[in-house]
Amino acid sequence: MKEGLVIKSTGSWYLVKSDDERPVSCKIKGRFRLNDIKSTNPVAVGDRVIFSVDEKNGIGIIEEILERKNYIVRRASNLSRQTQILAANIDQAILVATINYPVTTPVFIDRFLATTEAYDIPTTIIFNKIDRYDHYHKDQLKETIQIYNNIGYNVLVTSAKHDQNIDLVRELLKNKVSLLAGHSGVGKSTLINRVEPTLNLKTAKISDAHNTGRHTTTFTEMHPLGIGGYIIDTPGIRGFGLFNIKKEELAHFFREIFKFSSQCRYHNCTHLHEPGCAVKDAVEKGNIALSRYNSYVRIFLNRDEKFR
Repeated sequence: MKEGLVIKSTGSWYLVKSDDERPVSCKIKGRFRLNDIKSTNPVAVGDRVIFSVDEKNGIGIIEEILERKNYIVRRASNLSRQTQILAANIDQAILVATINYPVTTPVFIDRFLATTEAYDIPTTIIFNKIDRYDHYHKDQLKETIQIYNNIGYNVLVTSAKHDQNIDLVRELLKNKVSLLAGHSGVGKSTLINRVEPTLNLKTAKISDAHNTGRHTTTFTEMHPLGIGGYIIDTPGIRGFGLFNIKKEELAHFFREIFKFSSQCRYHNCTHLHEPGCAVKDAVEKGNIALSRYNSYVRIFLNRDEKFR
């Protein structure tokens, strides 16, 4: 038996690396499929596992999944399983977004942030492709950055194409296990290639007709960094769903809404229609951004909807 790190998942096969040895292609024991795991993948990239290797064919069998410190999920296409675990044992999440080319909507950003808040994963937002923004988009970017800075989120702006602020991204990633997420086309793979050129990940142009990205990352995979740590690259996320979060708990994961909610007249205030709601009052006074409140309301009313 050996202990190893799952560095790639294809859904049925897992690439597991133990210390100072070549990665081994592994299957999982059938019993994992029988456990009460409401997920399409009981084993995820970033998991520490115990595995054995068949000396005849060199194929490994994952025998045990070690305890996770955290994980992050997204909505699975297989509705009967509900979720897909994107990655486990993450030090930080990084959402790569774009104001345009393609558009990343505020509700998508806020849904992602609520998810990482729920799983207690520190998160940075990187707005990429700033070399393509006109004056209107630059003003929009400035307002957006202010919103997220005001509530305590770290925000960076980059142009992966022109190596702008790549040194800041490299410093952010150093010696940490970092999950990179975002829509297809926002430049995740290009950004990773700028940080670690030896990886040479496949990239593709976005569709001019629909201003949306094409998937260049097919499976979730961990990439070691020369500066220390790993990048976990995920397939482009078209929809991001909240799971295991009750409606009445949603406000806990919007930092500024949670802050003002303690002043509401009713302890079980939903912040939608109740009188004496400190959250709605804060929105009217400009102490909570309207875009953030609108995201909260939309997610509250349509929790299982997938937002682009």
